Amino acid sequence: MAAAAAVSSATLHGFRRLSSVPLRCPLHLRSPLSLRPPRRRLSSTTAASATPSALLKSEIRTKEEGESETLDYRVFFLDASGKMISPWHDIPLRLGDGVFNFVVEIPKETSAKMEVATDEAYTPIKQDTKKGKLRYYPYNINWNYGLLPQTWEDPSFANAEVEGALGDNDPVDVVEIGERRANIGDVLKVKPLAALAMIDEGELDWKIVAISLDDPRASLVNDVNDVETHFPGTLTAIRDWFRDYKIPDGKPANKFGLGNKAASKDYALKIIAETNESWAKLVKRSVPAGELSLV
Repeated sequence: MAAAAAVSSATLHGFRRLSSVPLRCPLHLRSPLSLRPPRRRLSSTTAASATPSALLKSEIRTKEEGESETLDYRVFFLDASGKMISPWHDIPLRLGDGVFNFVVEIPKETSAKMEVATDEAYTPIKQDTKKGKLRYYPYNINWNYGLLPQTWEDPSFANAEVEGALGDNDPVDVVEIGERRANIGDVLKVKPLAALAMIDEGELDWKIVAISLDDPRASLVNDVNDVETHFPGTLTAIRDWFRDYKIPDGKPANKFGLGNKAASKDYALKIIAETNESWAKLVKRSVPAGELSLV
């Protein structure tokens, strides 16, 4: 079918090398100096950030296992030495100067519902299932879609600004509006532009609207109003797409908080910082992980 053909063309074959991305460095690879106790206590935001001294500069590769569009299909991430890494935990969130890493799960103009398997070791990308069957959106998604690494929407945190909704227990989602169709497992450098507060069956599921730095129009957009100017109608289209995509399956439309409007870049950055802090608590086991994989 057309959706299957679109997904197959976007999947990977064997190993694929991605752009150079620094990784979270295992303790045994850090220099003795980096293990000395700090002279001052770091703030929670600083402690949750990836710093150059704590990173191993390396190239990331992806590796397929199984056939695409099957229950066994997985896309794993490896560093230059061939060691398996987690796209959720080991790829750093921040790159500095307001730039962030974005891991592509679903390329634009495809319909297979791909996602990081947060309950499997090394959190590979797989196709979501329901009652043992592979899941597809009822129509193609029109933007590159994926996650911000090292973020987590805490299901025990009730957000008073969004109807007291609890986090959905997943990394924060990104909708990347650039013109290029990415591949599953690509790691793109993006800048956030806006945030949409989707409420899905009572759970808060943030959508950060961003653009890849290599997009021809990236320099023109720096905040939510710029998106309206240079990508007219896009924010409304994103909101309506995520509001309505479950309706063909007989489910009610999703809701949106914050007055049903896209919030500013500054608000998006606040959400990213808060969910990065939540992730830091998760991997330090300061909060229960449940079935989530922390490797």
